[in-house]
Amino acid sequence: MDFKDPHVLKQQIIQILEFYYPACIDTENGGYINGFLDNGSINDRETKHLVGTSRFIYNFSIGSLIGGPEWCAQAAAHGIEFLKNHHRDKKYGGYFFELKGQIVKDPAKMAYGHAFALLAAAIADQAGIRGAKELIEDLYHVTEQHFWDPDDGLYRDEWDSSWSTLSSYRGQNANMHMCEAMLTAYEATGEKKYLNRAYKLAESVCRTLKERSGGMIWENYTPDWQPDWTYHLHQTKDEFRPYGFIPGHQLEWSKLLMWLDRHLSEPWIVETAEELYGKAWEKGADETFGGIFFALSPQGEVIDTDKNYWVISEAIAASALLAAKTGKSIYSERYNQLFSYASNYLIDHQYGGWYKLLNRKNERLPGPKSASPKTDYHPVAACYQALQAFSKP
Repeated sequence: MDFKDPHVLKQQIIQILEFYYPACIDTENGGYINGFLDNGSINDRETKHLVGTSRFIYNFSIGSLIGGPEWCAQAAAHGIEFLKNHHRDKKYGGYFFELKGQIVKDPAKMAYGHAFALLAAAIADQAGIRGAKELIEDLYHVTEQHFWDPDDGLYRDEWDSSWSTLSSYRGQNANMHMCEAMLTAYEATGEKKYLNRAYKLAESVCRTLKERSGGMIWENYTPDWQPDWTYHLHQTKDEFRPYGFIPGHQLEWSKLLMWLDRHLSEPWIVETAEELYGKAWEKGADETFGGIFFALSPQGEVIDTDKNYWVISEAIAASALLAAKTGKSIYSERYNQLFSYASNYLIDHQYGGWYKLLNRKNERLPGPKSASPKTDYHPVAACYQALQAFSKP
């Protein structure tokens, strides 16, 4: 199979969307149902995560952008309404992190969640979804007012619901997804403030923070942005703040740098993208069973050998963008290798969607196919980036 073929990439996106739709549309509480077993049956009707809501909006907007069925736009608009009417805090501003039905379960204001909400609004605006444009400006204002730290050129991580108590935690993960959201907002609006912010984030993380942790990007930091080598020690599986050097995040930053390079090209950007990609592959690729290990110690030794669906997705996207930009055959070869791996072990060819987690020997680990906030946003985004990379000019 030619994994660079636009038809194949579009088909994979639509097959993912068809796994979730129409069952994911919550007609009772609004928004989306997030919990699904292998065959598409529902196992969680109530969890409404800001990240999950935003990712579903993103997925359906992409479906609309690639010429998918009419229901893609309708499903994206459905999510925008829930984001505005239920996730948004009408008293203090900002967006609640998690709801149960329509009831607020976790009122925290998280930079990570706001990054995905901005990403969702921006891609929905590109897809022509009504109400998305005003959300872009609202989210930018909130993040600028409460999360942005101009002294460090990075976003703080977490406030309480009333914006009165700031957590001492600092992390790269929220900043990575803010960079993605800013690039998407720039492509939606053409406003340079979003591109400039994406550039600043890339520079702060991929130059300053990378050097502070010895050449790769560490996950967790102290309030003054020094690597915190003990935060969440041994907790490599934490959803938002995993312990370690995460090869998948080195690859995700490589992707973002190449995406940034499309709009603002400087030599350090491609050089750093190749450097991060090379280190992730050198230290994280499993040459015996295929795939990419999940986590490395501060010394760069493998401490979690599991294979996560999102890591392979980001590796596919980074390989595609590097192949298109540099013309180096190694990236095209790895793109095909990674997509073949995904097809063999992660993609459910019977029901659709991607399995979440494998052990080192590529055997599935127990758990539902899709718990909140998974939504298979990562493979949808990877296929969309590959489409852009390999489309003939």
